[in-house]
Amino acid sequence: MATENNAPGAIDAAARVDNDGGAPAKWKIVGPGLVVAATGVGAADMVATLVAGSRYGYGLFWAVIVGVILKIILVEGAGRFSLATGKTIFEGWRSLGRWTTWYFGPYIMIWGFVYGATAMSSAALPLAAVFPVLPLWAWAILMGLAGFVMVWFGKYAMFEKITAVLVGLMFVTVVGLAIIAVPNIPEMIGGLVPMIPQEEGAMFYTLALAGGVGGTITLAAYGYWLREKGWHTPKWMRVMRIDNSVAYIMTGIFVIAMLIVGAEVVRTAGVSLSAGDEGLLDLYEVLKVEYGDVVGTGFLVGFWAASFSSIIGVWNGVSLMFADFWGNMRKKESGHPDTRVGGKYFKFYVLWLTFPPMILFALGKPIALILLYGALGSLFMPFLALTLLGLLNGKRIPKEWANRLHTNIALGICALLFVILGVRQLWTAIAPVFGG
Repeated sequence: MATENNAPGAIDAAARVDNDGGAPAKWKIVGPGLVVAATGVGAADMVATLVAGSRYGYGLFWAVIVGVILKIILVEGAGRFSLATGKTIFEGWRSLGRWTTWYFGPYIMIWGFVYGATAMSSAALPLAAVFPVLPLWAWAILMGLAGFVMVWFGKYAMFEKITAVLVGLMFVTVVGLAIIAVPNIPEMIGGLVPMIPQEEGAMFYTLALAGGVGGTITLAAYGYWLREKGWHTPKWMRVMRIDNSVAYIMTGIFVIAMLIVGAEVVRTAGVSLSAGDEGLLDLYEVLKVEYGDVVGTGFLVGFWAASFSSIIGVWNGVSLMFADFWGNMRKKESGHPDTRVGGKYFKFYVLWLTFPPMILFALGKPIALILLYGALGSLFMPFLALTLLGLLNGKRIPKEWANRLHTNIALGICALLFVILGVRQLWTAIAPVFGG
């Protein structure tokens, strides 16, 4: 029976063919894994890790390692489902019931509106610090427009290459800074022993460091980037696992470097970092005093690269997720040209991420919207972990690629962690309503 999915450029899940002419699957370091890992680490993650290092030294080093392992497990699950079934993650969610659509639809619209403004402002901060000729809001608009042009007119291959350059800048500047700071190796080794500092709030801070760094909606976008790369069948399963693992190991090294900077630079300087992205500007001032303008400015380059990689990653990956969602709502199967890069549903969400959020630069962020954003956002990672447990077991996936006991245990731990974090974040989001 013919469907709209037979349109030119569409992918038929039942007759998938890899875009490689039948050649053996080979891994390259620049791939979808690098894209999802780079997109997931933004300025807020950098600040969280810096604060952890400044407060607890290397005491939470083990939590960073746990966090890397959790992300590898989650992203591998999303990638395995896509390659094993030929379906997108949204098609999988729909098979679990309509409740997934009722959650995901409002979430992706509200999240995109608020995140668009946040991401543009984050990328603008280092530019406004170095080039104060323009106000922050003007730099933010320019960053949004730059990301818009790259994603609107670019193909996946170009997007992947740009991300690789940004990752290189992040890696060289931040890891180089950690080397200059001279890490305390014996303390780092001691930090591999799991412990939770005996301070108020340390438990949730530890969980947040393990579960929050590098964890966003873009984890679920991995399967879409596999498709854009041309990896459609289980032939790529081993390559996908290498791609994902190496990318998140690199992310782990990056996060560890930030922990070192927090422990060796921020703690030694005895300064308190501001909340949010502005904390990185505090570090910039400390670095200028300690190491000079060159090192301080170099760090801002890494800060900008981390922020801008999140812009183009979200503009591309989450737009693909929205296009798939809306295409399904319009009875167009996943893979229809309207749902792919450059399709009309994809372009609509790129516009939604870029232009409506600019209103918030003038109006400020409405409290009601922020509360709703925080409430829905707190539920996404538990939603992803729990739905992956449903999708990777039973009849929804070929038995060969279904979860084994150890992967179910690992995903169960992920789900438990994210439920705890989600409840905590949910309360933080709604507490102001009750005067908390």
